[in-house]
Parts: sequence; C-alpha cells; structure tokens
Amino acid sequence: MTDNHQLSRIPRQVVAVAATLLLGAGLTTVVAGPAVASAAPVGYVRLAHLSPDTPAVDVYLGAESDKADPQVFKAVGYGVLSPYLPLPVGPYAVAMRRAGAPASDPPVLTTSVSVTAGKAYTVAGVGRYAELGLKVLDDDLSAPADGRAKVRVVQASVRAPVIDVSVADGERIANAVQFATTTPYQQVEPGRATLRLAGTGAAPTTTAVSLHDGAVYSLLVLDAKQGGLTTELRVDARGGVVVPAGGVDTGAGGTAGSGDGSYPTGAAPLVALGAFLVAVAGRYALRRRTRSS
Repeated sequence: MTDNHQLSRIPRQVVAVAATLLLGAGLTTVVAGPAVASAAPVGYVRLAHLSPDTPAVDVYLGAESDKADPQVFKAVGYGVLSPYLPLPVGPYAVAMRRAGAPASDPPVLTTSVSVTAGKAYTVAGVGRYAELGLKVLDDDLSAPADGRAKVRVVQASVRAPVIDVSVADGERIANAVQFATTTPYQQVEPGRATLRLAGTGAAPTTTAVSLHDGAVYSLLVLDAKQGGLTTELRVDARGGVVVPAGGVDTGAGGTAGSGDGSYPTGAAPLVALGAFLVAVAGRYALRRRTRSS
C-alpha cells in the first residue's frame, strides 16, 4: 500500500491532472509549466484522431527507454483530442492499431515524439484512410502579447478540403487551409466574436466564440456526422501555462447542429487518460522508492 510519504514524492502536475480527469470531464484546472518546481521535469503530449474516414483505433503510448507495457487508449474515434498528459522528458513511441486488435498485431501507424521539459506536442492521425499518417505538432503555448489571444486552425475536414477562417466582418485568421494541415498560431483581438468558415465543398459555417485575453486556442474543423462542418474551440493554455483538461469553449457550428451532428470528446477517453496518469504517478513513485532503498 502506498503511504502519504510516497505520494508526496509524485510530481504535483501528475497528481493534480489525474484527479481532475477522473473526477469529471470538462474541468479546466491549470497545471503550471516549467516555472513550478517538481521532482522531475515534464513536457506535455496529447493525442488526436483527425481522419474522417478512418474507423476508431486503439492508441499505444510508451516510453522508448521503459520495458514496461505501453499504456493503451481504447476505441479512439474521429474528432477526439485528448487533454495534455504531463510526461517525464525523453523519447516516446506512439502506435495505432484498429480498435480491438490484439497488441501482437502489427500497428497501422507508428511514430515517436521526443518530450522536452516545458514543451507541448500534439500527436495526430491525419489524412484520409488510404494515406493515413501520424503527425507530431509542436504546440506554441507561450502567452500572446498583452491584450491579445492566439488561435490556430486544425483542418480535419475532407468535406471542405480548403477553407478560409475569419472573424465575421473582422480580421482574417487563416487563408486556404488545406485538409490535414495545421496553421501557425495567429494573434487576434480577444472578446466575443463570430467566426466564419468558407471553403470548397461545403456551405459557409459560422460559430460563436469567446476568446479570452492571454489564452491560446486550437480551432478544430471537422466533418459533421449529418453533413456540413462542425467546429470545436479547444483551450490549449492560459497565461502561458497548460490547460491539461482541454477545456472546450465552443461545440458544433453553423450547419452542423448539435447532438449527432458533432464529435464530442466524450467521457470515456478522458477516464482512460486519467487512468494513464494514475499509472504514471504510481510508476514514478515506485522508481523513487527503488532508488532510495
């Protein structure tokens, strides 16, 4: 049994995020980045399924230097973007298998991500099924200039393979964003606004958002289940620190409607990710106890 002394040695980031995810999805507890002292430096990784015609997959994540079995996230479907996972620095292997496939089956896709202290990454399955690939995105979560917010566009809609995103009657956020690409972060005016998405293959879509001063966002553009587009605005960071629970500021947009028309992250992936963080915390405590004995 783990006593309070051992628990005190677990990085506060891991414990706080695990508790947040297991107690309920949608919370936006902020975990400090490199400025907060911890027993070991961490970076941040999140996982995404952004291929519209690819069935659900099981995602495997494990440290390349660790002989322990990797953690497995079951049946991750299109449109799911996980919270950030605080991980000890070092190289990690990511693999995707079809949902329910034995771990002994060859993975459909593999890649690696080298986690650096204080840095954040998104590992995403992107493209059509026939050309499916894993892409590692470097997430710039540094705070924007005073009085500004930062937004980038994650284009995962094959229905509208090229889109423009702008504030209605206002500034342009991104031009001609192609399917399976992600734009750099763009600094914009904070406040309540209506975003307009226009592109080939789909009717223009609008969605109301509230952009906060000092916050960093990713705008996911997805194919809605019942036709048209849907959008989801994810809060990546506030004031230069990671928001691990991945708060959602807006759901379905424009013609997408709600309910079956959108792709919510859902509670099950968050619970699985919370269980992963508990496992990381336990493994870390075991290592510390072994080294000190």
